[in-house]
Amino acid sequence: MKKKIIYGLLAALIIIQFFPIDQNNPAVIDGQDYLASSQIPQETQTLIENACYDCHSNTTDYPWYFRPQPLGWWLKGHVKGGRSKINFSEWGSMSSEDQKHALHECVEVLEEKHMPIKSYTWLHGEAQLTDEQRALLVQHFGAAH
Repeated sequence: MKKKIIYGLLAALIIIQFFPIDQNNPAVIDGQDYLASSQIPQETQTLIENACYDCHSNTTDYPWYFRPQPLGWWLKGHVKGGRSKINFSEWGSMSSEDQKHALHECVEVLEEKHMPIKSYTWLHGEAQLTDEQRALLVQHFGAAH
């Protein structure tokens, strides 16, 4: 009986590999992106790109570990959720009220150290923020709203 369960689980794991995630990003429209529409110092821009853009823009990089399922589905869910909270690639299409709210949320999650999430920074060392970098982003997003 245990062998049947193990073989069934193994078969299911193999079968789900034939259902990969969609790794195509939505188009980035000229002039809509947050970084392109604002005068941001290069250091701050690099921090935002490294710590935020993979999940909060239409420029997600899909490395090899997005390929095995169900891990890819779980990670794609994180990206979808991140884009639904704030999508820096669609910044110009947001109302000024929504932009202010999004910037306020950025400050809040940075101050509370909820972002970037630990599971992301484990594999993306460049996204790990020092206290000084975190303070710089808080200052930037706070001043922008």
